[in-house]
Amino acid sequence: MSGNYYKGNEVSCCIKYFIFGFNILFWGVLSNISSITDLGGLDPVWLFMVVGGIMFILGFAGCIGALRENTFLLKFFSVFLGIIFFLELTTGILAFVFKDWIKDQLNLFINNNIRAYRDDIDLQNLIDFTQEYWDCCGAFGADDWNLNIYFNCTDGNPSREKCGVPFSCCTKDPAEDVINTQCGYDIRAKPDSEQKDYINVKGCVPQFEKWLQDNLTLVAGIFIGVALLQIFGICLAQNLVSDIEAVRASWVPPPLSMHRLPPQSSKKASAYYS
Repeated sequence: MSGNYYKGNEVSCCIKYFIFGFNILFWGVLSNISSITDLGGLDPVWLFMVVGGIMFILGFAGCIGALRENTFLLKFFSVFLGIIFFLELTTGILAFVFKDWIKDQLNLFINNNIRAYRDDIDLQNLIDFTQEYWDCCGAFGADDWNLNIYFNCTDGNPSREKCGVPFSCCTKDPAEDVINTQCGYDIRAKPDSEQKDYINVKGCVPQFEKWLQDNLTLVAGIFIGVALLQIFGICLAQNLVSDIEAVRASWVPPPLSMHRLPPQSSKKASAYYS
């Protein structure tokens, strides 16, 4: 019985430390993926706090449960990791079924952020990064910047940026070492045929769709990899729970008479019962 106990204990030890490392790596990486702002008036700080809190609780449950061999924390970890996996799977299916609705929501999201472009420096940096990365301008075109009070082309607009676009809409010139932040001034006052020589005329929604189509294999591989990691974590946690419960079930307490024996006799008796 002693040999089986120590053999099972060694396997459990390997699994629990693997789960500990898995939690540090998996939740540590996911907790750094956060780049969303202006969610319908919701302060993104609260979103980050909620997501970070969930990550901390699950990571804590997995790490401490594995190190301390606490079956309750390990079951909590595996159940909620399974719930997250189910929600991700459901979200992926719904995103495929309602892709037109998601496109409309993405358009609404970008247009709302265009309206508030000058109100929040973080939001401004996010939009500039998106337009530079996708080589796009606005949701479906440069004219979407008419929604912003500083860039619209109305006669009563006193802004110097009237009929313009942010510098992130401009086409890049490899010869320029310094970004020209005024490259988009008055650009939309020109004919459409001339605008494409200075700015990206394609919208960010079509460019995002094109990027997804071009990188479908990469995106699918990332999602499948994350899903496999989650399934692997659930299986490890359940395996460790089974090992802990099996070891506890096989453990037989020593007879009460052993407590009355001298120390030397107690060791001999313990060796005999093992």
